[in-house]
Amino acid sequence: MYDVEVRHTRTAPQRYALTHRTYMWLVDLDRLPVLPRLLRPLARFDARDHFGGRAATLRAGLDACLAAHGVHADGQVLMLAHARVLGHVFNPLTLYWCHDRAGRLVCVVAEVHNTYGGRHCYLLHPDDRDRAEVPKAFHVSPFLRVEGDYRMRLPRPGDHLDLSVQLRLGDGSRPLTATVRGSHRPAGPRTLLAAAVRHPWSTAAVSLGIRRHGIRLFLKGLPVQPRPAPTVQEDAP
Repeated sequence: MYDVEVRHTRTAPQRYALTHRTYMWLVDLDRLPVLPRLLRPLARFDARDHFGGRAATLRAGLDACLAAHGVHADGQVLMLAHARVLGHVFNPLTLYWCHDRAGRLVCVVAEVHNTYGGRHCYLLHPDDRDRAEVPKAFHVSPFLRVEGDYRMRLPRPGDHLDLSVQLRLGDGSRPLTATVRGSHRPAGPRTLLAAAVRHPWSTAAVSLGIRRHGIRLFLKGLPVQPRPAPTVQEDAP
């Protein structure tokens, strides 16, 4: 588990920054945590919450996603995500580090969810400095068009977590930068209970926080951009 600080900084059309503290899980898709029965409502990992929501397991959903891109990863897969808490989950960004049997990184999958119920996966091949770039192809913020490129820095989590996603437009501007930073804590019942006390119903807090800040931006006068028609991937049940 990681105690994390998520920070979003907007520079255009108005400057605005937000910080949210929460916790996230780093799990092996083939060895998901098995919690004591009484604690299971505080952390569940369901295949229905990721990819098309129809696969029997999380690993099967990921493998289908990779196969659709002609990629095969037969080694360990590490997923960084929020677990389902008290029946609710919202993952703005889920990351999957996919390896081959020799332990070499094959790719990183960045799965993005928006507040409209849509989802989209970006297949990334980071360079030797853990950086990757991909065109934006999915509507997330109601205040930003689907244009530009994401530049991401996605080192595999260790004792510390230090990730970044920056949107860059064709005119050279960088209207949005998001960072996720945190420190590792060994997962266990005591760690989970402590995290749940510090961040009650953490996933609902993420959803409510996004909407609260959206209202603030709207009241500041940011224009709402037209929402494009959802893609087939976004529409998958």
